[in-house]
Amino acid sequence: MYPFFKAMHILGLILMAGNVTVTALWKVFADRTNNPQIMAFAQWLVTVTDFSFTLSGGFLMVLGGYGAVYVGQWQLFETPWLILGQTMLGIAGAVWLGILVPIQIKQARWAQDFAVHGEVTAEYRQASRTWLVWGLLSTVPLLAGLYVMIAKPTSFWWS
Repeated sequence: MYPFFKAMHILGLILMAGNVTVTALWKVFADRTNNPQIMAFAQWLVTVTDFSFTLSGGFLMVLGGYGAVYVGQWQLFETPWLILGQTMLGIAGAVWLGILVPIQIKQARWAQDFAVHGEVTAEYRQASRTWLVWGLLSTVPLLAGLYVMIAKPTSFWWS
């Protein structure tokens, strides 16, 4: 069962990390067109893909990770790389749920309006910049967690 859970964990990470990376890229390009219909469609896709791939990827990553820990009989709260990996995922998840999702919900509402009326507000553009910065920042702990899961350090760097 260990290879099954490990594969599930890796698939979840691929879905999550791939989506957050690609979504940011095509949203930036869509916003740069200044075309309200393209921007609104891109914003709708941000919401759809985030809840489809980021959420399901996170679920698979957590389920697969904890399944692998259980089957592999790892010490969850005593193994440095497991502690650090969980911490990194927790930080990335907190930024996503606490900052990015609320911004996306607001932007989706605004995008529905400007798709019809054609006027992209300064408020939307500012929220896009905030979303991009926090999205990039939340990717750092996600990728750090990826490194930790691969390298499996036996102690913390400050130990």
